[in-house]
Amino acid sequence: MTHAIPLEDSMIQMDRPVPLAVWLTSADQNFLLERQPAAPCFGRSMPDLPSISVDATRRYQVMEGFGFSLTGGSAMLISRLPADTRQALLGELFLPDGDGIGVSFLRLSIGASDLSERSFSYDDMPDGDSDFDLAYFDIEAGDIEIIPLLQDILQLNPDLKIIATPWSAPRWMKTNRAFVGGRLKAECYPVYAAYLVKYLLAMRERGIVIHAITPQNEPQNFKNDPSMVMEALEQADFIKNHLGPALTEAGLNDVEVFCWDHNCDAPEYPLAVFADAEARRYLSGSAWHLYGGDISVLSEIHKAYPDLKLYFTEQWVGSDGQFGGDLIWHSKNVLIGAARNWSQVVLEWNLASDPFCQPHTLGGESRCVGALTLDGDQVTRNVAYYIIAHAAKWVRPGSVRIHSDAAVLPNVAFLTPEGLAVLIVLNDGAEAQSFNIRFADQSAITTLPANTVATYVWPATQRVGEDRWQALMQ
Repeated sequence: MTHAIPLEDSMIQMDRPVPLAVWLTSADQNFLLERQPAAPCFGRSMPDLPSISVDATRRYQVMEGFGFSLTGGSAMLISRLPADTRQALLGELFLPDGDGIGVSFLRLSIGASDLSERSFSYDDMPDGDSDFDLAYFDIEAGDIEIIPLLQDILQLNPDLKIIATPWSAPRWMKTNRAFVGGRLKAECYPVYAAYLVKYLLAMRERGIVIHAITPQNEPQNFKNDPSMVMEALEQADFIKNHLGPALTEAGLNDVEVFCWDHNCDAPEYPLAVFADAEARRYLSGSAWHLYGGDISVLSEIHKAYPDLKLYFTEQWVGSDGQFGGDLIWHSKNVLIGAARNWSQVVLEWNLASDPFCQPHTLGGESRCVGALTLDGDQVTRNVAYYIIAHAAKWVRPGSVRIHSDAAVLPNVAFLTPEGLAVLIVLNDGAEAQSFNIRFADQSAITTLPANTVATYVWPATQRVGEDRWQALMQ
């Protein structure tokens, strides 16, 4: 892995007590990303307590970002907010300073997702008709709020990265000529590649650079509305013979391609795609969800192909869940689990929904709770918002995951480009847990309440000046 931060960067000299800033979110919601006034300090330890040792000299993957999916429904609801509320919300979401949580990565659907108002593509034709020349391609065919909202977001954070994914090809390209299920017709492989290239170019014309794409969302899901089945050998064929060459011909070699984009219970799929050397040369890595399997599968993929990236691109929160249970499970498996297993991106699913989990397509998932619930001009922050915020605000793009012991409590640690150490720890037990945090031959004593996630931040290198640290401590 390439490291964003030089290994020779010197650790801070702890010749006096160094405080740690601490933020908590608890299952009972008594703490919601709340800064703790009593900060632990390096310089004290209790030998009888268990310890989490953080070692900034042992470095792993570079983090590219944390965020959500900006679905068509999310964009519609945010765009309908009063102008001042909307602008304040965008600042809160996409700026890391002040009250911002610093979302740095978004996922888009190419055409409709199941959380659009209706299923559509950018080249829908009447039944029986086709458009192999893509003469009727229309980037504004649906989810019309996406582009103007993204343009506003990029004004706030021009470094934001975006991955885009289709839920279905246009109906006329599919074997069943329907949005739900079906496969891509063999004769439509070239035109589908051209369709994806046309999307990328149309977005660039509007000032929106897509960093990466996957050829198909959940390629083994045949029931969602919309959806499309694409088996591993089909995907390898499409990438090596059509999508990869089409991106090269269009001068889009800077667009990264990721295969799979589905669950952790079928690692044989991406492994089969990677096994095709011609397909692999166009690929940057694989994308993952966790509706099946175990997050540790990502480490197995990394071991097999250490030069290929891993992105965690989706995990939903359902309306039948509870804040506390979802906080614990997602913090352990998605936020901490994906990062500890080599993922460079961690995304929760839908950014915003209304109080009734709308909008969604007729056959789409009707129980998706957004990170935000928007009801008129009222904004409610839900569990996914806090999960992502615990990392996104401090673990900025270019941060590197560093070593931390996991025997005491689930945790993950990072070193940021400005020289901060960030340690995210989950106490998923029923009792408060006291422990030492060990770093650079020093220790700090802390106690984490039961069923609570914490972010600990402290200056780790000489590059963090006193003024900057005081500003961060405010």
